[in-house]
Amino acid sequence: MSLKVDFIAAGGNRHPAAADWDPNGSGLLAFGAGNNLALWKPQATDGNGISELLRGHTDVINAVKFFPSGSSNDTIIVTGSADCTIRLWRRHGNSSMEQDPWVIDDHQDSINCIAVSANTNNFITGSADGTVKVWSLDHDSDAETPIEVKLWQTISLKPKYLSLALSLARLNDSSRVLAVAGTRSTIQIYTSEGKNFQLAASLTGHEGWIRSLAFARESEDPQSDLVLSSASQDKYIRLWRIHQGTELPAASKAGDDPILGSFGKSLSNKAHRFNCSRLDYSVTFEALLLGHEDWIYTAQWRRGPERGLELLSASADNSLAIWTPDPASGVWLSSARLGEISAQKGSTTATGSTGGFWIGLWSPSGDAVVSLGRTGSWRLWTHDTSSDSWSQQYATGGHVKEVKGIAWASDGSYLLSTSSDQTTRLFAEWKRTREKSWHEFSRPQIHGYDLNCIDTLGPHRFISGADEKLLRVFDEPKTVAEILFSLCGIEPPAASALPSAANIPVLGLSNKAVQPVAHDLDKMESDLIEDDTVQAQPSTSVADIRHPPLEDHLSRHLLFPEHEKLYGHGYEIATLAASHSGHVVATACRASSIDHAVIRLYETKEWREIRPPLTAHSLTVTSLEFSPDDKYLVSVGRDRQWAIFQRNADKPDVYELLTANPKGHSRMILGASWAPLAAGRVFATAGRDKTVKIWKLNEKEAECVASITATEPVTTVDFLQTPLDQGFCIAYGTDSGLINICCLEKDILQVIPETVVEIGSKLSPSKTVNQLLWRPLGGIQGANQRQYELAAASDDSSVRLYSFPMASLTAT
Repeated sequence: MSLKVDFIAAGGNRHPAAADWDPNGSGLLAFGAGNNLALWKPQATDGNGISELLRGHTDVINAVKFFPSGSSNDTIIVTGSADCTIRLWRRHGNSSMEQDPWVIDDHQDSINCIAVSANTNNFITGSADGTVKVWSLDHDSDAETPIEVKLWQTISLKPKYLSLALSLARLNDSSRVLAVAGTRSTIQIYTSEGKNFQLAASLTGHEGWIRSLAFARESEDPQSDLVLSSASQDKYIRLWRIHQGTELPAASKAGDDPILGSFGKSLSNKAHRFNCSRLDYSVTFEALLLGHEDWIYTAQWRRGPERGLELLSASADNSLAIWTPDPASGVWLSSARLGEISAQKGSTTATGSTGGFWIGLWSPSGDAVVSLGRTGSWRLWTHDTSSDSWSQQYATGGHVKEVKGIAWASDGSYLLSTSSDQTTRLFAEWKRTREKSWHEFSRPQIHGYDLNCIDTLGPHRFISGADEKLLRVFDEPKTVAEILFSLCGIEPPAASALPSAANIPVLGLSNKAVQPVAHDLDKMESDLIEDDTVQAQPSTSVADIRHPPLEDHLSRHLLFPEHEKLYGHGYEIATLAASHSGHVVATACRASSIDHAVIRLYETKEWREIRPPLTAHSLTVTSLEFSPDDKYLVSVGRDRQWAIFQRNADKPDVYELLTANPKGHSRMILGASWAPLAAGRVFATAGRDKTVKIWKLNEKEAECVASITATEPVTTVDFLQTPLDQGFCIAYGTDSGLINICCLEKDILQVIPETVVEIGSKLSPSKTVNQLLWRPLGGIQGANQRQYELAAASDDSSVRLYSFPMASLTAT
């Protein structure tokens, strides 16, 4: 069976060192996404987002660096993680990235930063164990030649602190210089003449932790002075000059800048002198860059052909700044400011503002910059040389915590996902003349509680459950419907049937329906500068966009208004399911007793609870699903039993217990799914006892007719609702992230061995698969459907969409 990954959504890690843009010409940007390594080409013309999500680390990736291999055909990435290991990844040409066998576990605590330098074979790692380690990396461009890594030196930081930033550069032809900083306000400068680095100077001046360091030559002359930038939580960037010679460099005029006020008097220009390779050097304070209003996380250099040296900084004040020296005075000024330049911060995460920008990166050519915000989504700006202006483009992103549930629209037109990061996201396929690609088109729900489950009620409404005692129902707004129609070809309902837009009030949890404001989005942002009490209002200009929404649109203007709340449960909502007709919703909450382990049903016309609640379980119900014709409801739970409820023939909204099996599995049951009607009354259950069991319902009893044995606990199962020539296709996911697909024979429902496919570790999630869902056939796909598609939600924070050509599933 052939398969490919059509789409991956995953948010970036909020760590300043967790991303890097390859300077060697591959176009790749690598970033940590949970414990996975994500690869993305921001400037690719096909519009696709993440191309690969590589598993290997067992904890969050904190540091990512491209090693200077010297060739775009030989890409090497070094990553450091909270799992205390350093891993190497390698790709030759256009092949897929492979994890190198080298796994370095010399550090005793989390790796926080990595430094590399062009024209050297060294990389440096800094860890929370209070040490900095110097490594040599030998490699050959030949794909068959393995990488060899050796430890050169371990530097114990004294007085002990945790390194958060490193920068490495050539000092001269035979020496290197290393800057180290972190959880102290001091920068330590080390130099080396051979293998070992020695402490040469300690630079003081900052008043907070230092989060970023970067070296650059002042000019293209390799003998020119080195300039070091240091960005700190004290909201300032300091520039330092390393000058060769006994005479000090000309005093900088930056300290005379009237903007500095009282700073000008207190800025020390003390010279720190040291000797290396029999040459004298001095380190002096050069400039103080003011302008950010909050912690500064990253500062990165580039040298442009026209402007010379430029510095890009990213701050928690939700802005990027580009700094250049004034040609006349030498004073460093902010020549461009990108992001949210206003006082409109909002009081809830609904504005998407709080948390600021954690990462700012230049593209290798300098014509684009990217930043990562608290929502896990990237922002991309490109530079127009003719107008000397920056414009924002669509980028990529995803959830930043475990994805707990997914749901297809009833016609398969879009996919909803919900997560412990307290957001619900809507993904759909952007259709152009010659290309198609999947993107996030709406963020319907930005909540104050972790979200656990979701299902759709028709093509334009959904219901979700969170770590609260109630459920919430949402309607698609007109703005989102217009975007989905114009970019994805999804037909909207009658215009009068939809609310206009939605908004979250300050300190509120409920999305309220509002009328859109008919003015330009950019003008709206500027209008809000003076009044930070105004709540961001949806703009009609959002519906006019001709590309997937930007992060600013998603986090503020594309919410779904809340239609209804459903009450009744005594604890946090654990699972829910909507009937295929959309007339009934079944829900369950976390429970440790029979009293709370009930299933509550709600009818969707008047939104009233259908009493009495259904009883069968004694512990939390983990999964619910209605049969394709809605005549039956299956429930499974942590009490190891499954139960079947049958619809009352006279009262179509009422269900009654038909049969139950208190010993369905030997351990808790985590998933259930009904087979297509063509199979008869057949359903599957998935348990932690490492089995998937196939049951056939006869009158009032159900018989186990087949059992699929897995190598580890099974956490989810789903039947493809389209019968195949030889039988019925089923997919199941496991506790470690593996996904398996197989076909069952039509008559005896046994597994057909030649149809068994395991989605390998390269393509499967790296943590528990929480839900699998086959995409419904029909709707906008119609007769043009040429493949089956399977969506997967995982604890590794990813949403993945796999596609299988029809022939690969139907061939015998």
